[in-house]
Amino acid sequence: MSLPIKLISTDFDGTLHADFETPPVPHDLQELIGDLQRQGAKWAINTGRDLTGVMEGIARARLTIRPDYLVVVEREIYIHEGSQYVGSEIWNRECADAHKELFARVLPDMPQIVDWVNQRFAATIYEDPYSPFCLIAQNNGDADAIQAYLETYCTQVPNLAVVRNDIYARFSHVAYNKGTALAEIGRQLGISKEHTLAAGDHLNDLPMLNVNFARCLVAPDNAVPLVKEQVKRQNGYISHQPWGHGVARGLEFYLEQGLVSSEGQTNGT
Repeated sequence: MSLPIKLISTDFDGTLHADFETPPVPHDLQELIGDLQRQGAKWAINTGRDLTGVMEGIARARLTIRPDYLVVVEREIYIHEGSQYVGSEIWNRECADAHKELFARVLPDMPQIVDWVNQRFAATIYEDPYSPFCLIAQNNGDADAIQAYLETYCTQVPNLAVVRNDIYARFSHVAYNKGTALAEIGRQLGISKEHTLAAGDHLNDLPMLNVNFARCLVAPDNAVPLVKEQVKRQNGYISHQPWGHGVARGLEFYLEQGLVSSEGQTNGT
């Protein structure tokens, strides 16, 4: 296969998909991805949603295409086989084991962490199957302050990281994120980072928006400043169009470029 892009990794909410758009995923983006799939490329939705959430989102969007891979909660990998998405057994097992061991070390400190947040902010804190600490802050300012506190705490616990998206945050293992999951998909497929594209808009996308994992980087116009700055610093494509429209322009740009050049910063239109 001589395609310049052989593996596409897109965030879901705010990147591929916009709830208030009709359709939520632009038809031209679906056509671009579908054409690449027919030529042998693979597409992964790489999201913070859990498996049920992303499947519901795909159904509501009435997509004409189906992702070959799903990365859910920024770490678990699922492969499209027939009518199902089947877990990548070894990766998911090792991921679960690493988190279990890590969170066992975090649990004794949870009351202190929860008290610190409750004394200063009107935030919602809860536990779910993926993390002993999940946060919904009232606003981004509060989330910034809480994130700073949590990151200081993380320096005391090897391998602990904070994953943040807007007013939401949770603890996770530093070795498992959107970037390392993308690298594992590439390894399984035998596709190098030189032929991989990653597109994202928010903070939890930063790990995969890295030339260590994807040579082609795309940020839509609605991406947060830190995402745009990181993509720009690595000579990626920043679109002046939002959501899936911006991703479509980024795909077109890299396809027109042919084999990807590492020279020059490009801003989209």
